[in-house]
Amino acid sequence: MTRKYFGTDGVRGRVGEPPMTPEFALKLGWAAGCVLARTPNARVLIGKDTRRSGYMLESALEAGLAAAGVEADLLGPLPTPGVAYLTRALRAQAGVVISASHNCHEDNGVKFFSAEGGKLCDALEVEIEALLDSPMGCVLSKDMGRARRIDDAAGRYIEYCKSTFPSRSLRGLKLVVDCANGAAYKVAPAVFNELGAETIVIGDAPDGFNINAACGSTHLDGLKAAVLQHGADIGIALDGDADRCLLVAADGSEVDGDEILLIIARRRQAQGLLRGPVVGTQMSNLGLQQAIEAMGHGFERAAVGDRYVLERLQSRGGMLGGETSGHILCLDIAATGDGIVTALQVLGAMLPTGSSLRELTAGMKKLPQVLINVPVAGPARRVAALPAVVEAAQRAQLALADRGRILLRPSGTEPLVRVMVEGPDAAETRQIAENLAEQVRALSTAAEAT
Repeated sequence: MTRKYFGTDGVRGRVGEPPMTPEFALKLGWAAGCVLARTPNARVLIGKDTRRSGYMLESALEAGLAAAGVEADLLGPLPTPGVAYLTRALRAQAGVVISASHNCHEDNGVKFFSAEGGKLCDALEVEIEALLDSPMGCVLSKDMGRARRIDDAAGRYIEYCKSTFPSRSLRGLKLVVDCANGAAYKVAPAVFNELGAETIVIGDAPDGFNINAACGSTHLDGLKAAVLQHGADIGIALDGDADRCLLVAADGSEVDGDEILLIIARRRQAQGLLRGPVVGTQMSNLGLQQAIEAMGHGFERAAVGDRYVLERLQSRGGMLGGETSGHILCLDIAATGDGIVTALQVLGAMLPTGSSLRELTAGMKKLPQVLINVPVAGPARRVAALPAVVEAAQRAQLALADRGRILLRPSGTEPLVRVMVEGPDAAETRQIAENLAEQVRALSTAAEAT
């Protein structure tokens, strides 16, 4: 279904440029409020990450909701999964998160959660979009919505995270936690400290502009250095809105979302709790598929994006899925991806066996995989669909034959085409990826010039 404003994860863009303007946010709040106001005494929770632009967008959304007659509860900086949890726990009609996730501070976005803490259904998004192209109105003064701050939002979410931990204590473990100068800069350290871990925290000094800047799950070098410097057992990297988690082992090596998914799947199976297929994406390493199947369990691939992983899990009766980027879904304990909860699930697998993080990934042989983000001229989706680009990818696949995989994927939020090549030989894989990336870049430029 083609959308004018909503992508796979809400509305996102460069602040100050359409659609991320104060005028649009005001209209979006009003349109969403009109749809939600069909429920008497409707309330919407609004959370955000630490971007400076979040203040502007929060105020505009709040005003739009009030004009539609809907109450707004303001949560302040809080991880995306925290907003999802509180939407359900406080019985609100919807939740709103102001965040551009792992993007730089110049970007921002707005995404919605349903009353159950899941993605807002397509039908409601379509209704909201239709109203965005209509003249904005305002209810009578006596019917206007009000706004209030929920002062204990962070504390409620901290207690929820702790309740998902399968063991009693983290005492004896030394952790380094990188909060990406983002939404989890207060709650993540509190969770791990209160569970008894010795916790060293980095990326916990947001200034409105340094979110995801050389820190967090997209930049692991600082975390690796801190883990080695402090002799930590594990490093935990969150992204700007803390719905993703990547890890660093005690030896400084990276543990990505594929390996995290395998660790949790093995633990669930050992407990007799794993049901339905484990679901990855088209980007998931072939080594993950082989390791899951070696467990005697099914593995399936969905399109890239947690929305699609969730849809596949729900349709197939599964409970566990995720992306290489560290967005992990454990549907038995959470309705959406949660970086803090994911880290706790891995720590819960480490403690009973006394195994190190790296030992828990044993038996998974990852194929060399190269991912290149190619800036393109024009919409990424249009570039990826160009016949010449499709033919270039097909020629590259012929060179690999059945020894590997090639995937071209347009970014849903940036003018990028992601070129992924996976194969048995690292040098060959990189060469094929670089050649294909250069062809995509050249063909994009040529298409824009015609």
